Amino acid sequence: MTDKNRYIVTVQDGQQVDLTQAKVVKSNNLYPFGQHNYAIYETPEGYFIKGLNTGAREIMLTCYELINEEEAYTYKHPYIREDEF
Repeated sequence: MTDKNRYIVTVQDGQQVDLTQAKVVKSNNLYPFGQHNYAIYETPEGYFIKGLNTGAREIMLTCYELINEEEAYTYKHPYIREDEF
């Protein structure tokens, strides 16, 4: 049974990382969701995780990768939200 109060993600190498107690370093969570969404997390264990959206409209983040501290604090996201009129 999965604990619904935990935020566990799988990064690119298949490793699972618990983000339940992680601190958000920076993010863009604007709705509607899309490629403009991202989040950078720092876990209590000192891991830095980058979450990205590959274009999904109903889920904020769809893939995660382990990054280093320098990239976490200097990351510039390449996409901006483009509103539909």
